[in-house]
Amino acid sequence: MKNLSIALGFVACATAAQAQAQAQTQTQAQAQTQAQTQALTPTLTVLTYDSFVSEWGPGPAIEAGFEATCGCDLAFVAAGDGAALLARVRLEGAASDTDVVVGLDTSLTEAARQTGLFAPHGLRLPHDLPVPYADAEFLPYDWGWFAFVYDKTRLATPPASFEALAASDVRIVIQDPRSSTPGLGLVLWVKTVFGARAPDVWSALADNIVTVTPGWTEAYGLFLQGEADMVLSYTTSPAYHLIAEGDDTKAAAAFSDGHYLQVEVSGLLASTDQPALAAAFLTYLGTEAQAVLPQTNWMYPAKMPAAGLDKGFDTLIQPGVSLLMTAAEADAARAEAIAEWLAALAR
Repeated sequence: MKNLSIALGFVACATAAQAQAQAQTQTQAQAQTQAQTQALTPTLTVLTYDSFVSEWGPGPAIEAGFEATCGCDLAFVAAGDGAALLARVRLEGAASDTDVVVGLDTSLTEAARQTGLFAPHGLRLPHDLPVPYADAEFLPYDWGWFAFVYDKTRLATPPASFEALAASDVRIVIQDPRSSTPGLGLVLWVKTVFGARAPDVWSALADNIVTVTPGWTEAYGLFLQGEADMVLSYTTSPAYHLIAEGDDTKAAAAFSDGHYLQVEVSGLLASTDQPALAAAFLTYLGTEAQAVLPQTNWMYPAKMPAAGLDKGFDTLIQPGVSLLMTAAEADAARAEAIAEWLAALAR
C-alpha cells in the first residue's frame, strides 16, 4: 500500500505538471493569436480638437459606430482647439502619423490647402448647408453661427450689437484666434462688419474682455463658473443646457450686425498609409454620424438626419443676417484681423 501510494503520488504530480504545461501552451497560443489579430487590424489615426473626444463629445459614439463596421481601430488624438490642429499638421509635415484631420473650418481651409499636406477626398456627399459649398480637399460635417452666450438670471438685457457691447460694462471671455477657430471666427466677424473701423471697435471692446483662453472649452468653463457675463460660443450652445440638463437659463444674444457662420470640415492627409480606410471614415462622418453630432457636438449637422432635430433646437435664435468670407477671403484677411485684435489688447 505504501508503494502504491507513492506511485499514485508520482502519477498525480505528472498529471498536474502535464495540465500546467497544457495551460501554458494554451496561454501562449492565445497571446500569439491576439498579437497576430492586432497586427492584422489597421489603425486609423484622427487628429481633432479636445471637446470632440471628451466623454460628452461625439468622439466616443463615432468611434464605437465606425469600429463596428470598419474592422479597424479608430484612434483619436486631441490637439487643443481647431486652429491648433493646422499648426500641429504643419509641424509634423509629411512624417505625421495622422491619417485624417477633423475640426478645421473654412477660415483655415485655404491655409491648410497651401501646405500641400492634404489630398483630394474624391467623395460626393450630399449636404444641407445654408451656403453654397464645394471643396476638393475638405468635407463639411457640421455648422453653426458664432454668438455671445449669456445666463438670463445674471444678465436680463444683453447687448444687441458689438457697439452696444463695447458701450456696456458687460464682461466677456473670448478665445485666442491664433489657436481657436471660434476666436478666429470672432476677429473675422468684426472685420466683416466694420472693415477699416475694426481696430477702433477692438479698442472699445478691450475693457470688456476679462480674459482670452487658448480654446473654447476653457472659455465656456469660466463662463459657467461665473467669471464672465457672456462667452463667445454658438447660437446652438443653449440647446445643450436645455436638452441635456433641462436648464433654460442660457441664451445667445441676437446681434443686429449679423452673425458669422462657421462650417467645420474634415480632410485626409496625403501621407496616410490607409487611404481607403480614411475615405470610409470621411464618408461615415458625413452620413451615419450626422445623427450623432447635433446632441454631442451641439452644432447643426451638415446633412439633416431623417429624424430631424430635437425640439429644443426650435427655441434657438435664428440670425437675420449670416456673414461668411470665402476661404480665399478669410485667408487674405486673417493676418491683418489678428494683428488688429492684438494691437488693441496690448494697449
